[in-house]
Amino acid sequence: MIKLVPDWALEQKEFWEAIRSRNLWFIKLRYAFIVVLFVFIILSLTVIKIDFSSTQLIAIPLIAGSIFVYNVLLHWLRRFVKYEPDKFNPLYLSLLQMIFDLSSLLLLVYFTGGIESPLYMLFVFHMIIGSLILPGFVVYTFAIVYVALFVGVITLEHTGVLPHHHINGLISFDLYNNFYFVLANLATFTFMIFISVHLANGIASQLYKREKDLVESIKKINASEKEKQKYIMGIVHELKTPIVAVASYIDLILQKFLGPIDETVEEKLKRAKGRTDESIQMINDVLNVSKLNLYDKFDEEEMDIKEIISGVLIRRKAYADSHLIKMKLNDERKKTEKLKGDKYLLDIAFSNLVGNSIKYGVDGGSVEVTIKNDGNNLVVEICDDGVGIPEEEIPKIFNEFYRTEAAKKVSAEGSGLGLSVVKKIIDRHDGSIRVISPARLGKKDHPGTSFRIILPSSRKIKTS
Repeated sequence: MIKLVPDWALEQKEFWEAIRSRNLWFIKLRYAFIVVLFVFIILSLTVIKIDFSSTQLIAIPLIAGSIFVYNVLLHWLRRFVKYEPDKFNPLYLSLLQMIFDLSSLLLLVYFTGGIESPLYMLFVFHMIIGSLILPGFVVYTFAIVYVALFVGVITLEHTGVLPHHHINGLISFDLYNNFYFVLANLATFTFMIFISVHLANGIASQLYKREKDLVESIKKINASEKEKQKYIMGIVHELKTPIVAVASYIDLILQKFLGPIDETVEEKLKRAKGRTDESIQMINDVLNVSKLNLYDKFDEEEMDIKEIISGVLIRRKAYADSHLIKMKLNDERKKTEKLKGDKYLLDIAFSNLVGNSIKYGVDGGSVEVTIKNDGNNLVVEICDDGVGIPEEEIPKIFNEFYRTEAAKKVSAEGSGLGLSVVKKIIDRHDGSIRVISPARLGKKDHPGTSFRIILPSSRKIKTS
C-alpha cells in the first residue's frame, strides 16, 4: 500500500480529525454539485432552451447518478475508517475520492463538449485541493495521468476518432476542430494544472513542515514538563518529611505520653496539629497532581466501590468526630456490580470529596454518601449540609488553585488543587462529575453541597 501518512502525524489526532472533516466536506459538496447539475439540466431544457442530444440526455444524468451512488458509498464507508496509519485510513479515503471525482469529471467534460466545455476548469480545483491533503508525488502523478487522458480525449475528438458532443445553444459553432484553439487551450490547461499543483503543494509542504516543527516543540515541552513534575515531586516529598515528624511529636504530646499538659497549651497544640494536617494534605494534593500529570497510564482492576468508600469513611472518622459531624453510607444499588478502574486513584478522589465535606461542614452537621444505579451507570453522590458554593463560582471550582470565597472564610489554608485532582481522576475513568449547591441536606443558613459522580457502563463488570 502506498505510504501517504507523514511520520510526524502518526500519533497526531488533530491531523486525522482535519482530514476526516475535509472528507466529509467534500462528500457534502458532491451532493450539492449533483443537485446543481440536475437543476442545470432541467433549466436548460425548459428555460434556457439548450439543445442536448439524445446521447447527452442519457450520459449526463447517468454520470450524475453514478456520482451520487459512489458518494453515498463513500459517506457510508467514512464511518468505519479509523486512524490507523498502516491500514485504510482517512488519507486513503481522500485518494479514493479524488480518483472517482477526476474520472467522473473527465467523462462529464467529454459529454458536455470536450474542449468547449467550461467544466474542464474543475480539474484545476481538484488538483489544488488534492495538493493540500495528499503528498506531492501522489498529486503530481494525478496531474500527469489526467492531463494525459484529457489531452488524449481532446486529440481523439479533434482527429475524429471519438465523436464530438456539441451542446447547441451554449456555443453556436464548433471549436473542437480548430487546431490553434485546441492547442492554445490544452497548453494553457496543462500550464495551469502544473503551476497550481506546484504552488499549492509548496504551501502545503510549508504548512506540514511547520506542523512537524510544532509537534516536535510540543514533545520537548511535554518532556520538560515531566522533568519539572519529577523535580516538584522530589522537593515536595522532602518538605513533607519534617512536617510529618512535627505532627507525630504533637500527637505524642496530645496523647499525654510525655505527661499531663495545661489546657491552654493543649488547645494551642490542637490548633498546631490542625495546621500541620492541612499542610500535609496540601503536600499530598501537589504530589497527586504531579503524579497525574506525569503518568499517562493507570492500573485497571476489578474493585468494589462500596469497599473503597467505606475505607475512606473509616479513615476520615476521627476528623469528622472532631467536628461532631455524622457520616452515613447508603447503598441503594439494585444490582451488585464491580467497577473496573484504578483503585488507588478513585480512593484519592473520594477521600478528597469526603474530606472537603467535613472541612467545610458545620459542627454537628452530616455527610451522606449514596451509591446507586442510574440505567447502566454507577452513581456516587457525596452530600453535606456545609457552607455550600455560590452558583456563580461552581464553573470555576475544578480549576487548579481556585478556592471559593466561602472556603476561604472557613479556612485560610488550602491549595485549591484537591478538586482539580478529583476531576482529572474521574475523567480518566471516562466518567463525569456534577456539583449541586444548595444540596438536599442543606438548610437556610448553610445550603450544603452535593457532588454527583457518574461512572459509565463501559467500565462495569457484572458479578451477580
